[in-house]
Amino acid sequence: MVLHTSPYPSACLHFLDGLSWSLVFPCYWLLDRLLASCVATSLEKHRRSQDPCSFLTLCVLITAPLYLLLLFASLPFALLGFLLWAPLQAIRQPYLYTYRRPDKHQVEQGGAGPGGAAEWRPQGRSFCFCSANVCLLPDSLARFNNLSDTQRRAREVGKRIRNGASRPQIKIYIDSPTNTSISAASFSSLATGFRRTSSLDQRPDQTHTTNGPADPEAEPLTECPIHISGATDCPVHPSSGDQGSSDCPLHQDGANSTPDCPLHSAGANHSSDCPAHTTGGHHDCPMHSPGAHSSPGHHDCPTHGEGAQPKPSSDCPLHTSGVQISISAPEPDPQEEEAGTGNHRPGEAAGDIGSMTASRESLTRYHGAGGDGGGGISSNNTLSHVPRTSVFKRPGRKRRHGDDGFDHEISAFFPANLDFLALQEVFDHGATTRLRRQLHRYFPYVLSDVGQYGWKGCCSRFKFINSGLLLASRYPILDAQYECYPNGRGEDALAAKGVLFAKVQVGTSHQEQRVVGYLTCTHLHSIEGDSSVRGEQLDLVLQWGAEFRKSSSQSPKGEKVLEDLVAFDVMLGDLNFDNCSSEDKLEQQHPLFAQYKDPCRLGPGEDKPWALGTLLDPSGLYDDEASSPESLQKVMENEEGRKEYLVFPPSKSQCPGSSQKGRKIPLKGNGRRIDYILYSDEGLQQDWKLDIEEFSFVTQLAGLTDHLSVAMRLAVSTGEEEP
Repeated sequence: MVLHTSPYPSACLHFLDGLSWSLVFPCYWLLDRLLASCVATSLEKHRRSQDPCSFLTLCVLITAPLYLLLLFASLPFALLGFLLWAPLQAIRQPYLYTYRRPDKHQVEQGGAGPGGAAEWRPQGRSFCFCSANVCLLPDSLARFNNLSDTQRRAREVGKRIRNGASRPQIKIYIDSPTNTSISAASFSSLATGFRRTSSLDQRPDQTHTTNGPADPEAEPLTECPIHISGATDCPVHPSSGDQGSSDCPLHQDGANSTPDCPLHSAGANHSSDCPAHTTGGHHDCPMHSPGAHSSPGHHDCPTHGEGAQPKPSSDCPLHTSGVQISISAPEPDPQEEEAGTGNHRPGEAAGDIGSMTASRESLTRYHGAGGDGGGGISSNNTLSHVPRTSVFKRPGRKRRHGDDGFDHEISAFFPANLDFLALQEVFDHGATTRLRRQLHRYFPYVLSDVGQYGWKGCCSRFKFINSGLLLASRYPILDAQYECYPNGRGEDALAAKGVLFAKVQVGTSHQEQRVVGYLTCTHLHSIEGDSSVRGEQLDLVLQWGAEFRKSSSQSPKGEKVLEDLVAFDVMLGDLNFDNCSSEDKLEQQHPLFAQYKDPCRLGPGEDKPWALGTLLDPSGLYDDEASSPESLQKVMENEEGRKEYLVFPPSKSQCPGSSQKGRKIPLKGNGRRIDYILYSDEGLQQDWKLDIEEFSFVTQLAGLTDHLSVAMRLAVSTGEEEP
């Protein structure tokens, strides 16, 4: 199927659409600003209460009448534009597909290069999925959720997502007599970028801790076990101008003469001039402690490669333990094209990992100086201020519970090496453009502007805004289909809410078969008490999903192609019901959960103890305790904090719309979990298996939306072994 790269099939229709919108936009913008001036957020109310005669208050009193006057003046043009715009929507495409060719850094980070998906490894691969409701409504409507400045938030949401996802994935390898090659892929790793890895990747060569071979032109390593960072006279890591000998075990790749070896000059391995073996023999050798040369050499030793010592020497500074840490980062990103606000509030230190200039030395300096001391944590975008728990997990942060068999955590960062991102409530057109521009710096493939406007097909009521769905992928999108829910009610009927299906190619087998995955993104009816509406929509999701998978798997007539290998089938979105509320029993028992598995669910009406609500109390979005990713993370790790800042199922004695802060009544569960990532193992290849590696609740969008994000890393194993 051909993906729609333009909203209209012809340039003429596209021009008419732009012309009509240019006539409507002034009226739309003025109406939005007028309503926004009448609805204040809690932060604006607090500022006005402190200074009733503030400049902000005066601006509102002056601009509101001006907006009203200009609004009436723009109405005739808006009416003319609307009469031209509305009929065009009947032939408008249901989504916009955009592709940005990945640069060399994106290719290093991901498995899919410019030419398509990478070759499928026989042992399988892991994929990371994320879902987030970002509440990018027109500014006047977003204020009813205590949010403002939609355009700024859209840019910042995109920056935080790509900054979090492009961090390196730190992997720790532990060698012991009872446990070999154990890989712990950190979900809370930090720095600036990383070649894509997964828990199924092979262990890297033990002589390197970074990607690729050593570069003789690169700057000296700072992790030298003999000298501290910045040493220039290191006998192991000479300056870039010195080249090693091919006979020297330190410089096996070199091609120069032996006299240039920084350890053994003029062929005298025990010369007094040797910087490693000073006068007096080997007793002061920084490479090996006394007596190390009397016994067989270590087989991994860079200076004495011949030998058969069975395990590392505890005295050797090059082999201090059996633990290896593999960290890698790409080249710095180009300079930011737009000025961003970052995660800082006024008065806080500036810094942004979006600049992509932080290096491993900054981590060393921070932890060496004591990560818990000094200034407070101001932003997750300031690498030097990231809490040390981002690398060294404190007890309880990332753990397994019972028989889950996978890690789960509350993270201040989006997971590293994020593969697929599903967003909801991306309604505003200008915000969509800004968000898409940011996401394209990490995701090559994006489906946006999803949905219908006006009257079309099953959407019997006029749709003023689209579905708000957005899907971003690091793998090629082969096919996509959007369907509109026909049973919307109330204010939800004004939006073209529906479901977006996508088929992605994640690899190619040795038999030239495509390895594909299916994604389902949706946002269900939001009005409380309308369980029957959501139940009907879930029925449609299952029906339409089966039809999409069947149609997309059929080969074109007259062509013989190999059958696709299905790796996964994942559903993401805001379903607007939780698994604890008594009012949501109908949805909790829906057949959807017989086909798709919920990692956070024990059964109907019962979540796992570690599962967390994802709907935040809007009244607390600007509190100091919850306005930054790190502070919100700490609040969510505390039971009392969750009671203050999460929305819980309403009790009989409480109005559903009232604030929950400070209440003392008993609460059920850990809040309303309405954002889901579900997966199905039906339709997979024989002997293929899905296993969850990690599940996390992400707070990195704190202050930008009233939802927590959810992320899941899913491992696809084929039962085969690497040849």
